Amino acid sequence: MIELRAVETKYERNIFITFPWTIYRNDPLWVPPLLPERLKVIDPQQGLFFKDGYAELFVAWKDGKPAGTLCLAEDCNNTRTKGFAECMYGFVECIEDYDVFKSMFEHAQAWARARNMKSLYGPYNLDREDSRGLLIEGRDRPPVILCGHQPSYYQTFFERYGFTKNGEDGLAYAIDIDLNNPKIQRLSRLAEKVRAKNPNFTVRGANIKDVDGEINRILFLQNEGLKHMPEHVPYTRKDIEAMILPLIDLVDMELVLFAEVNGRPAGFFPGVPNFNEMLIHLNGLRHPWDYLRYLRHKSTRPQCIAIKSVVVPPEYWDTGVAILLFDEMVKRASARGYQWADLSLTGESNVDTWPLAHHMGAQIYKRYRFYRQEIN
Repeated sequence: MIELRAVETKYERNIFITFPWTIYRNDPLWVPPLLPERLKVIDPQQGLFFKDGYAELFVAWKDGKPAGTLCLAEDCNNTRTKGFAECMYGFVECIEDYDVFKSMFEHAQAWARARNMKSLYGPYNLDREDSRGLLIEGRDRPPVILCGHQPSYYQTFFERYGFTKNGEDGLAYAIDIDLNNPKIQRLSRLAEKVRAKNPNFTVRGANIKDVDGEINRILFLQNEGLKHMPEHVPYTRKDIEAMILPLIDLVDMELVLFAEVNGRPAGFFPGVPNFNEMLIHLNGLRHPWDYLRYLRHKSTRPQCIAIKSVVVPPEYWDTGVAILLFDEMVKRASARGYQWADLSLTGESNVDTWPLAHHMGAQIYKRYRFYRQEIN
């Protein structure tokens, strides 16, 4: 017997957040989430999503044992933008049993229908950036920070149930950071030409003394740089805060790059140390003794710099701004000892990332898919 129960008690929340260990216990590529942080995300009193949305958590039970988890939510900004409500789903985990998956999404359909929602879309874990999408290609290495990892049978279950691809796949690129690489050297020569032709173009690191101002600039650039995308839902300040604030004390501000033209924002290119190289050893700080793991691995120096966004407003697409950002990031990351860069996630037709990444010898090493289903 399979049933879905809403998460209401502290005990049930603990089952919800620790259930992934059932799925990934023997998967060496899985990076366990930090449970103290995950508890904040799903807490209506602390989670940034709940500033402008609501959600319910569910655990699927089969024969008296937890068999899956699911979060169903409404992002009110999405509703205002589109003029109708949709159900955002996330935290999808399921044992390898299609009947459990089917029961979970039959429940999701009923939940959404009761709220006059037109479709299901996701997966998003109450965050537009963290672990978004479903991994469909690239299980030869662990994911980098803010990227997810799922078993291959999840894709089979989604498509068997009738979900269809929603928009473009999200791609993760890998680029070796080697200043002696002819392709990197070619990029540097192109950047010099751009600088000579446009002396009013500048690239700088983020200003930690002006966090509010930098968040406003990021909000402007994210929306201007991505508004051409089909079905783009504008970012809110809440979205940007959710992306930026947890990293303020962890990142090197000289690797969070802004391009400016005559002092006006013209591009955003943030590099974040791939902390997953440390987190993969910590077991999510699930038990008190896991903090001893932290003491052992806290000095781990990531070899990868993860670049989580590449946005340039349309008016600067053909000006070379993106070339300056890429060139500056390569030089700064190399000087700090990083060996490779991850670019994730970027759309299949991103006008800035796609051409430059390929010219630099980048390889697509992971692919994530978003799924939609209309409400029956």
